[in-house]
Amino acid sequence: MSNPTNDSTRTSPSKLLVLGATGGTGRLIVSQALARGHQVTALVRSTQKASDLKGAKLVVGDVRDEQALREALKGQDAVVSALGTPASPFSEVTLLSTATRALVSAMKAEHVSRLVCITGIGAGDSAGHGGFLFDNLIFPLLLKKVYADKNRQEAIVRDSGLDWILVRPSVLNDQPSRGSVRAMTDLSDFHGGSISRQDVAAFVLDQLRADVWLHRAPLITW
Repeated sequence: MSNPTNDSTRTSPSKLLVLGATGGTGRLIVSQALARGHQVTALVRSTQKASDLKGAKLVVGDVRDEQALREALKGQDAVVSALGTPASPFSEVTLLSTATRALVSAMKAEHVSRLVCITGIGAGDSAGHGGFLFDNLIFPLLLKKVYADKNRQEAIVRDSGLDWILVRPSVLNDQPSRGSVRAMTDLSDFHGGSISRQDVAAFVLDQLRADVWLHRAPLITW
């Protein structure tokens, strides 16, 4: 189905903080948000990697640093977290949960309530729905520790008391946008799928004003 809508909508936030803005999906979130007229702030580790984020305000800081987050959050209306971490077959992963814990605390301190957080297929009850290759090879060999941290991240968001939406994309690709996605929480008949980063970015930005998925974790796919 296409992105669902209902009568429970919010005025589009005009000031948006993006975390993970230099990643593949994060860059598209920034560019699409600017095209929609949002004022975008990106918290980045260095300005060098973010030099192509034209039009966004860059704040240098560590996403795990609550004080840096509070500075970046001042005056914002909403936050999009597109944080990611590389495959880590051997080492424990803690970045996502550590950063999200600091983010929730900072958002409460700065009175910013709207959070749209991207995790992925394989998190929470979407585990086992990625298709044969993903579920039996990629996930257990490369992503098990990453998704353990995504699960911790999701739990922090769920318990935050914020106006949150967790977005779980299926396997990402860099194909052109199709302009619509399927969003679902009933995965009983779903196994595998993919979606473009362009369409993930558009769906995520739509959630800044729509409440239909509020306090829910839709999986999105083509």
